[in-house]
Amino acid sequence: MKLVFRGALLLTGLFLASASFAQKKKLDLAKFVDPFIGTGGHGHTYPGAVLPFGMVQLSPDTRLEGWDGCSGYHYTDTVVYGFSHTHLSGTGIPDLCDVLFMPTTGEPQFKNTDYRSGFKKKNENASPGYYHTLLDKYNIEVELTATAHAGVHKYDYNGAKEGNIIIDLKHRDEVLDSWIEVVNDHEIRGFRRSKSWATDQHVYFYAKFSKPFKSYSIALNDELQKGKSKVEGKNIKMFIRFDDPGSVISKVGISSVSTEGALKNLDTEVSDFDFKKVVKAAKLAWNDELNKIQVEGGAPSTASQNEMASGYSPYGYNRPTARTKKQQPQVNYAKEKQVMFYTALYHCFSAPSLYSDVDGQYRGLDNKTHKAEGFNYYTAFSLWDTYRAENPLLNIIDRKRTLDFIKTFLAVYEQGGVLPIWPLASTETYCMVGNHSIPVIVDAYAKGIRDFNAEEAFTAMKAAVNRKQFGIDNYVQTGAVQSDVEHESAAKTLDYAIDDWCIAQMAKMLNKPDDYKTYIKRAQYWKNIHNNQNGFMQARENGGWYAPFEPTEINNNYTEGNAWQYSFLVPQDVEGLAKSLGGADKLEGKLDELFTTSSKLSGRQQDDVTGLIGQYAHGNEPSHHIAYLYNFTNASYKTQYYVNRILREQYSAQPDGLSGNEDCGQMSAWYVMSSLGLYNVMPGQNQFQITLPQFEKIVLNLESGKTFTISNPGAIVNRNNLYIQGMNLNKKSYSKLYLNYDDLTRGGDFEVFSGTLANKLFMQDLEKPTSKITDELIVPNPYITGSKTFKQPITVEIGCADADAKLYYTTDGSNPTAQSTLYTKPVPVAVTTTIKAVAIKDDKSSFVDEANFKKIRSDISISIINKYLPNYAAQGDETLINGIHGTANWRIGNWQGYQGKDVEVVLDMGKVKPVKQVSFSALQDSPSWIIFPKTVEYWLSDDGRNYKLAAGVNTKIAPDSLEPQTQEYTAPIGKNSRYIKVIAKQFGPLPEWHESNGSPSYIFADKITVE
Repeated sequence: MKLVFRGALLLTGLFLASASFAQKKKLDLAKFVDPFIGTGGHGHTYPGAVLPFGMVQLSPDTRLEGWDGCSGYHYTDTVVYGFSHTHLSGTGIPDLCDVLFMPTTGEPQFKNTDYRSGFKKKNENASPGYYHTLLDKYNIEVELTATAHAGVHKYDYNGAKEGNIIIDLKHRDEVLDSWIEVVNDHEIRGFRRSKSWATDQHVYFYAKFSKPFKSYSIALNDELQKGKSKVEGKNIKMFIRFDDPGSVISKVGISSVSTEGALKNLDTEVSDFDFKKVVKAAKLAWNDELNKIQVEGGAPSTASQNEMASGYSPYGYNRPTARTKKQQPQVNYAKEKQVMFYTALYHCFSAPSLYSDVDGQYRGLDNKTHKAEGFNYYTAFSLWDTYRAENPLLNIIDRKRTLDFIKTFLAVYEQGGVLPIWPLASTETYCMVGNHSIPVIVDAYAKGIRDFNAEEAFTAMKAAVNRKQFGIDNYVQTGAVQSDVEHESAAKTLDYAIDDWCIAQMAKMLNKPDDYKTYIKRAQYWKNIHNNQNGFMQARENGGWYAPFEPTEINNNYTEGNAWQYSFLVPQDVEGLAKSLGGADKLEGKLDELFTTSSKLSGRQQDDVTGLIGQYAHGNEPSHHIAYLYNFTNASYKTQYYVNRILREQYSAQPDGLSGNEDCGQMSAWYVMSSLGLYNVMPGQNQFQITLPQFEKIVLNLESGKTFTISNPGAIVNRNNLYIQGMNLNKKSYSKLYLNYDDLTRGGDFEVFSGTLANKLFMQDLEKPTSKITDELIVPNPYITGSKTFKQPITVEIGCADADAKLYYTTDGSNPTAQSTLYTKPVPVAVTTTIKAVAIKDDKSSFVDEANFKKIRSDISISIINKYLPNYAAQGDETLINGIHGTANWRIGNWQGYQGKDVEVVLDMGKVKPVKQVSFSALQDSPSWIIFPKTVEYWLSDDGRNYKLAAGVNTKIAPDSLEPQTQEYTAPIGKNSRYIKVIAKQFGPLPEWHESNGSPSYIFADKITVE
């Protein structure tokens, strides 16, 4: 009875605590945030001061080049160049780091390697809205904080008699134009226009100082311009000098519109020089955001761990223990998980970035000044990443800001005719694939965020997916993006189908049945690249499958991934994918193979593909939903196993605690959502997949004033309680594997009970989630397989993923119909032939597939002396003599690549013949390291042993001609010969002006023609 009574008191206490949780004052959750998490490894975050979604990211710049310097900072660095006002959070491409300030002492220097300083990690610390370090070279304490539109620096010169501040406008990327002007002895203003990832970025700034500077000087091209208070150019730097500086505070407002806008931003948000007040306000702002989700108890207490480790029994029976060395202190896993959780949430709130001024003005993607009326305008949307988890998370806890995002998207559309893809500053970078502002809009609308012009949004969506760009027209015309038309074709087909499903859902919600029919058909085009023979998403080429095919190969058919990672990217039709694989059990088996295969990545180097478990790659976003697909099988407990494993293995509370790029919040949003035990596999679907919550108690404080509480009491009992044993929703037994969005927004309590063993019987009885397209079902395209080129007669086979479909074909160039030849056996081909095929079922037809088979000369053979690169093999050994030409877009194939050695091949014409001329075709794309050969030599021989040089042709195009282009190296010969040796000489190391100077260049070749 005593134990029962104690338990009742405990339950009563928990109930009272839960009931009063919403009335409690906000907690100090900022103390759990470690801004250094993600600054090491490949996380690419920055540690400096920023407000939630702020325009200013005031942070140290320690690394100016290289992929791991994308944010301007890397945790392993110990030298700092200064402190700039804009930074990207976790991207894979560098930019920003605008308007650098650097405090120094002594004679002012303008070369960054002269004014930079070392610093020690022990002197560096950061918290939300605050950063501190000590500059060893100058003994200057640096503290940084920020408001939404301004950065505030505090420099303590520690008794120095004189102190400087260097302002460097040339810092980081290419400057197109800049100027700086001294207004008076307390104020400076300026402008910087630059080119990098954002090709035309404008930053205006206005700086005020807490003390008058006694002198200054401005440098143009590192030469002082004496007596000038304003200087304009592409290399502008200046210094200001203080006598007995003591502590100097600099406050800097920025704007994309004007210096007047920067000044208004500054004066509105920082009215004085009270540094501590700004720090305090920043902390309060962060706590407002972080308190939207309150978590407790992520693991057993350290005392409990010690008891378990020592064999403690609550009944007094302790097992005998041997005398051992002093035990190491137990890790406080609960605190560690809270640090990881709140740092992840912090990163979710760090991007995108506010881009409108306090008066609503901003520079649009049309490079004109506009005014946001009734909303804030944002930039730096990494939509290919964030539509998966970041935006669905914000649709729960930050609906007002989501509405601002959508109004930003519509403003972009109004000004440029296209919804944003990856906008940065006033540039549409067109980075990544798909049109993923669409799922963001549709998910918000489906979840009740509707205070925007839905008809305009729908028109904008259709415009986005029907333009003639990035293979979209090819996708519409053939049912899939073809790999010999557009690179990354498999990824684009899958991403476009996701967007189309979203448009179909929007059409349904807006009661547009004709549009619904169109786009729900297009949402199924994934079926046209799903090879049912091997179960992989495989690129289509020449009417058939891209070959040779290796699912581990990273190549130009996928975006930052391979077939393993992309073969599950059908979140809109998971049950359709399972059916194509052969059923739910086959889907489970394919998932098992993904996670457990010992095969290694192959193909080209791709730094983004990291965080591997088998071939699952958590370091990049196409994998992020995959662990949740077990919920659609009879082994849903595996979702719990793998999600927990990913949480533990792919995240940590260390600087390298992210397994890949943070990607503007997505990597962290996955952690947050998975820690809640909820995940929205497909935005626009209102079912959240259930997995095990990671904390004893989670309270979602919704904007409506309601709370939704998730509890997992087993989280504080045993860290190995990984599996769900039972669930209650609002004190009633719950029997579904998903939670409806409406259940969450109504508020309430969701209890999950956990244990160490999978409760398979319980899980199998739960109602599974749904992800299935049932309307307007399409017939998958047929596939035509056979050697693209041949010397001797071949046979060609035609197949279809739908075994019940009938196949019809033609060989005369006409489009096949049900009246054409019925395919019953392989088709013989002896001459150059075009075969077209169609699949028909229940009076529905697939798209027509077309394949061209070319007969090539049989009197010439080729020997490869220096082997080509396996990942740039084109059609193999006979590529250079098969007569198939590549285009200037080398990514779609038909180019053979060589690196580090010359191209050297020998052609054998079978007997001595007259040779009129020989031509060698090459490609140049200098930014991609592909440079024309310096020279191509043609050597002749009758016996294959003794060669004489017949001709040499030099390149006519320099490496700094940057546009992708092709060139023919044609030489008249006019002699008889049997053997022709062709040697194409490598350019060598990339030139000094190249960003990868010194690295070995490539030769790309597609054909050798002999006349």
